[in-house]
Amino acid sequence: MKTRFRAWGGASLGAAFLMANSSIGPGFLTQTTVFTQQLLTSFGFVILVSVVLDVGAQLNTWRILTVSELRAQDLANRLLPGLGYALAGMVILGGFAFNIGNIAGCGLGLNVLTGLSFEQGAVLSCAVALLLFWVREVGKMLDGFTRILGTVKILLTLGIAFSAHPPLLQALHHTVLPVKVDSKAIITIVGGTVGGYITFSGAHRLLDAGIKGLDSQEVVTRSAVSGIVISTLMRFVLFLAIVGVLSHGAVLDADNPAASVFRSAAGEVGFRLFGVILWSAAISSVVGAAYTSVSFFKTFHPALARYERACISGFIILSTAIFVLVGKPTQLLVFAGAVNGLILPIALAIVLVAAASPRLMGAYRHPRWMLLSGWAVVLIMGGLSLRALWEQFG
Repeated sequence: MKTRFRAWGGASLGAAFLMANSSIGPGFLTQTTVFTQQLLTSFGFVILVSVVLDVGAQLNTWRILTVSELRAQDLANRLLPGLGYALAGMVILGGFAFNIGNIAGCGLGLNVLTGLSFEQGAVLSCAVALLLFWVREVGKMLDGFTRILGTVKILLTLGIAFSAHPPLLQALHHTVLPVKVDSKAIITIVGGTVGGYITFSGAHRLLDAGIKGLDSQEVVTRSAVSGIVISTLMRFVLFLAIVGVLSHGAVLDADNPAASVFRSAAGEVGFRLFGVILWSAAISSVVGAAYTSVSFFKTFHPALARYERACISGFIILSTAIFVLVGKPTQLLVFAGAVNGLILPIALAIVLVAAASPRLMGAYRHPRWMLLSGWAVVLIMGGLSLRALWEQFG
């Protein structure tokens, strides 16, 4: 019992917060604000859909990887030689796009808090992230850091939501029966909250901590469900805060729309609190994206695993350099979610096919209901992605 409790309270709880923090990063803050302006209370339906798809993607991925005791790229390579390299390339590309957006979020957050330019804030945050990875063991740092910042984000945003006085009944009604449905919003939010590297972040953290095999499935499931609950709470709290502000006639700043929500709800205090929330969301997502993206190629050669910290550092530095050169933080954050939404159905399909292979999974038989829920996510996200591409380029 004590061993099981330590496993849950340590790396498994850290894995839950790692996934949740990654899914409620600066991209989600910005994407939620942008799309809530367009859909108002109907955006609650987008969040509801994202939660349902989140369950189908996360539970399948965490269980399959931990039972197989293989990271996603290694499982894919055993399924079909070379497939793991392709999967790793897609996820790393999506993680890189996301991390540029995360660095942008750091710049926005410090701009609100200190008045530094976006670029100066990004460079300073890059230095903080590098310091975090080099001062202590990577896994323990992730577990403690993500728990603290995840709790801070939720509590501060909850206070702002109360101040905004949202129309709760209307929001709940349109969450179930929306007035308007936007497929682009669904793809972007699902991509930002469960797409790309986020799907695998918690499972890879558990594998690194040695939590794997059939005997660990109770802890694995509890960790996955906890991550989903944490991220869902933050999504709805932020949505209610934005709806409350918009329902009172607030006009949001196009360059930093999420900051306008907090300023309208609680004045200058709310504006500064937003800076804390955004920077916390951004820096924890920078750490999570870099760690998980590197976990997708560190198994390809012993030298990559040996120099994991150096690889993570290079990933963060390159992301920062591109943001400083390109700029446009809000557009980058929305684009990153769309990219990862396109990656999700492909990556999840590979994992589900591998789960049906006795050669890879041995005597283990994946639950039928989980397989069906996973394939439903693949079909829904694949269809929405094709529809969005057709609307964009057709």
